[in-house]
Amino acid sequence: MPDIHAARRARLRDLLAARDVPAALITHLVNVRYLSGFTGSNAALLVRADGTEGDDAAVLATDGRYADQSAAQCPDLEIVVDRQLLAALARRAAAWGVSRLGVETHSLTVDALESLPSLESGLAPGSLHRAVEGLRVDKDSVELDHLRQACAVSTKALAELFAGRLVGRSEREIARDLEARMFAAGAEAVAFDTIVAGGEHSAIPHHQPTDRLLAPGDFLKIDFGARYEGYHADCTRTVVVGAAPADWQREIHDVVRAAQRAGRHALAPGVALSDVDAAARDVIAAAGYGERFTHGLGHGVGLEIHEDPFFAQIAEGKLGPRTPVTIEPGIYLPGRGGVRIEDTLIVHDGEVEVLTKADRDLLVLA
Repeated sequence: MPDIHAARRARLRDLLAARDVPAALITHLVNVRYLSGFTGSNAALLVRADGTEGDDAAVLATDGRYADQSAAQCPDLEIVVDRQLLAALARRAAAWGVSRLGVETHSLTVDALESLPSLESGLAPGSLHRAVEGLRVDKDSVELDHLRQACAVSTKALAELFAGRLVGRSEREIARDLEARMFAAGAEAVAFDTIVAGGEHSAIPHHQPTDRLLAPGDFLKIDFGARYEGYHADCTRTVVVGAAPADWQREIHDVVRAAQRAGRHALAPGVALSDVDAAARDVIAAAGYGERFTHGLGHGVGLEIHEDPFFAQIAEGKLGPRTPVTIEPGIYLPGRGGVRIEDTLIVHDGEVEVLTKADRDLLVLA
């Protein structure tokens, strides 16, 4: 989709011009993909601030393994095939007469960064300060459609899993079953390592599945997601298997569900990120479980499973429109069990669109 990538590079050029940065060297592969469409494992992109699409204002460098792939995925870009990616693009920047080069200091190694000034006389690198990550917060329609599909694949697989028997199966078996169902539904990959946590393991926020078998009365917490066209879904549900919930299980599930609802209702463009976190966290604190909610409320999702913005007590900044985020409060009682309820949502002007459409009630499953 050359047009959408050209539009994204145009946004970057506007930002570079506003910051008086003549050119940008993009080395973080996720950002290279966002701006060019290239999905290989070795590439860098040079973008000229005063350039015009169609000339040499953007150049992609990769190695010989990806010559055909880059030509197919980036037909609107000049491709330079050179194992010394940074040197090749530094030479091009110097040929443009660029004296200052914006670089992704959060992506480059120290050695790579120190090599840049010596490659071409007068080429001085300076940090882009995560400029492309900032652009990626406001998703375009193509990105939102990919996220919708990733979430639809995910929740379809979960519904199929929940229709079968769970008691007596191991955490690891359930995780592999759910992942297979996501692949069958159209996922290109899993978005992250699937979390399946039964009984006391549900009190561990990022538990890794084991051979523990699910027993009647266990909490079952599943945190999972599919990846589709590079975009990540993220969803968590907590249920009880094989027996009616105990009073303590119902209590903490009710509190987390209320907190998750408060967090969702707090979402709107212009709202402070810390205020969204507080909306949910205050519900849990008021119920006496404040110390058992041990992580931030949520995060942005897109080409990375965790990306800007982040909801936390110390988060700075405000929420923008067209921003996909998660809301995922939890309560974790060590040695007993825990609950997390998480949705992926899109914050629009005037509404919040829930993408992970799965029941949030405390289900009792076989």
